Amino acid sequence: MSDPTTEHLTTAGKSPASGRKKRRVAGRAHIVVFLAPAVLIYTVFSIYPLVESLRLSLFDGLPDGSAVWNGLGNYATLLFDANWAGQFWNALWNNLILFFIHMVVQNPIGLLLAALLSLAPRFGGTYRTLIFVPTLLSVVIVGFIWELILSPLWGVSETILGGIGLAWLYQPWLGLESSALVTVSLISVWQYVGIPMMLIYAALLSIPDELIDAARVDGLNGWWIFWKVKLPLILPTLGIVAILTYIGNFTASFDLIYSIQGALGAPNYSTDVMGTLLFRTFFGQQLQIGDTYMGATIASMMFFIILIGVSFYLVLVQRRLQRYEM
Repeated sequence: MSDPTTEHLTTAGKSPASGRKKRRVAGRAHIVVFLAPAVLIYTVFSIYPLVESLRLSLFDGLPDGSAVWNGLGNYATLLFDANWAGQFWNALWNNLILFFIHMVVQNPIGLLLAALLSLAPRFGGTYRTLIFVPTLLSVVIVGFIWELILSPLWGVSETILGGIGLAWLYQPWLGLESSALVTVSLISVWQYVGIPMMLIYAALLSIPDELIDAARVDGLNGWWIFWKVKLPLILPTLGIVAILTYIGNFTASFDLIYSIQGALGAPNYSTDVMGTLLFRTFFGQQLQIGDTYMGATIASMMFFIILIGVSFYLVLVQRRLQRYEM
């Protein structure tokens, strides 16, 4: 028979470790419980559609409704076929123009507004709200309002320009191929400039006051403090703003262009982007019959283009920013 004292000591010696192990298991169970809904929703609405689009892009439809393996044939058709390549490269080029305009107009304005608001935080709440409110508005409402404002028939833009002596500058900007894309881009800038402003503003407020005081002791004034101290410290935030702008111009540009210029990217496809091309191809438009497999190919190309841009940022830009911080 075993000694009860020895058995008790052995059990007592094992109990703390056993208790810690049980607590760890219980903690991991809680993590799984809390993450499960988010993972499930993300899988159903993001991962599964992405995988299914990639799969469908490798097939082609037959007249009887069945699908046949086509490999990379759809991609070759999209890139090189005379009926598809022109639309694809035109839409991609328009997306890049949108991205460029947002980078050189929206983000610098957001940086300027954030810098100005950070200088007077006591009075900045009202201005931050007013600037950010358009971001909360429906894209359809914004598009309809600006379409009314710029309309050559009943719009007020010509009257406003005439009131300040610049009536000769007025043009039907949304109806001209040369200006329609730029006009839509500036409308998008007006609506979404509040997002980079708030991100940069939060980054500026997170800078310790000790650094600013030390810069003043060294003899720097307001402008040089921003240029030499604040701007280098918010470079990671500016990088995030840039990559969000890049992603947004491929994923969110469809809404505004569709509400203003329609699915055809009027006039004459001058405002056609990847999103409108995807919509026309997948669902059909006027005399064009919807093609599920070519639509999936365009969606997959959008994914690859975004992936290339994000990878470029992570590999080349983010690493340099991390080395700069160190």
